Amino acid sequence: MGAAASIATVVVSSIPAIAAGVLHLVRLLRSTPPGENPTHAAIEAENRAQAAREESERLIEEAEVSAQRAQEAQAAMEAAQAEAERIKAQAEGDQLESQHREREAREEAQKAVEAARQEASRQQQLAEQENHRAVESQRAAEEAARLAAQEAQAVRESAQAEQEEAQRRESEMREEARKAVEAAQQEALRQQHIAQEENRRALESLQAAEEVARIAADEARAAVEAREDMARQLREGIQPVVMPTMAQFEEAKQRIEYRDGFYHFAIAGTAGSGKSSLINALRGLKNKDSRAAPTGIVETTLSVGRFPDADSKNPIVWYDIPGAGTLKVPDWQYFNDQGLYVFDAIVVLVDNRFTKTDIAILRNARLFRIPCYIVRSKADVHIRNVMLDMGYDSDDEEQDEEAREEIEESARESFIDGTRANVGDILRNADLPAQRVYIVSNSTMLSATKRNITSKVAKRMIDELEFLRDLLKDAFKRRGVAEKAKGLSSLLGV
Repeated sequence: MGAAASIATVVVSSIPAIAAGVLHLVRLLRSTPPGENPTHAAIEAENRAQAAREESERLIEEAEVSAQRAQEAQAAMEAAQAEAERIKAQAEGDQLESQHREREAREEAQKAVEAARQEASRQQQLAEQENHRAVESQRAAEEAARLAAQEAQAVRESAQAEQEEAQRRESEMREEARKAVEAAQQEALRQQHIAQEENRRALESLQAAEEVARIAADEARAAVEAREDMARQLREGIQPVVMPTMAQFEEAKQRIEYRDGFYHFAIAGTAGSGKSSLINALRGLKNKDSRAAPTGIVETTLSVGRFPDADSKNPIVWYDIPGAGTLKVPDWQYFNDQGLYVFDAIVVLVDNRFTKTDIAILRNARLFRIPCYIVRSKADVHIRNVMLDMGYDSDDEEQDEEAREEIEESARESFIDGTRANVGDILRNADLPAQRVYIVSNSTMLSATKRNITSKVAKRMIDELEFLRDLLKDAFKRRGVAEKAKGLSSLLGV
């Protein structure tokens, strides 16, 4: 009875270990990466060999212990029953503390009793058959194992060859797929670039069409205004504007050495208005520079002065147009005779007053749709004169700096307001539309073009930077390349 109980105890106690072993195998199965799948023939051959080996071992073992196993199974059943009763009695004594473990132990005991009963019945049935089959089965198993081993070896070699071939084909397919993907990506990128380029061209075409429509509308409006202006001039006895012929247009371009790809800016004004000094400042040169336009000389020349920008990176040519007072030409013919219709922009430089020629330039520039700017130069000189009129005495050592600055600020405001009001009155009296007058000093203009704007220079500036910005912006717009204004403006330091 004691031996049977011990066997039942071993059976029951081995269940957790078996379960743990199964769990360990499952974990290994999950954690071990799968290898290449064997072929069906390899699987069958391996299964047959394994079954033969297991059958041989089992038959030998079972033949030796079959009789004893039947008796031990019966005893194990009785012992398991007794152990189950003992476990149950023990579990009842500890019910409050381990109810969950009691249920598991009861189930395990029941399973063990059932398994033992079934095993005993099965072993009893097989014991009689296994004795006389053991030797014969062993021989058959050994032969089967040998044949299975040979077949398995052949299958493994065949499978290895097939695997190598499959890997080679897979590698080739991967390479072809990679090339196909790369080609598709390149084609998609090319198509994307084409689409972007087409969108850009479509947008540019739309913008160009809008610009052409706007220009056409402006020209139509200008034509109507020109007809009305011509009718008014005829009534008032004003000489008409004569449009140049194509030959005259080309002759004027040759005369000023017009170059494609450059911007040509004309500075017009009376003698002594400071044209040469302003041109030098716009070119970033001092009057004493060897490349500067001559200054301080009474204007007697009858030809246009041509001065390329001092910085070769700036595609700009500045022109000094002779004052009308030095030419024996009527005011209304001055614009055409000087070929001002070929310039990209015209600057009318005024000092203390407007002349008839200045008015004629403004009116003709408007008819030819050429940007034209009114500039009052020598602002620093005029402001100092206003300061003197206000009682400022530079020789007065007792006058403090604060008082001087107050007088200068007041004189500055007075000069600016007076200049703007005076120009507005002149334009109204000449029946011309209102137009901004740019008030500048040559010294501050030089600092602006040389990008040397200190806090002191910035305090003295009035319209220098705005003039440069508008001059370039309008010229580029007239050429249809407004998007380049920012780049060239930066070259000039604007």
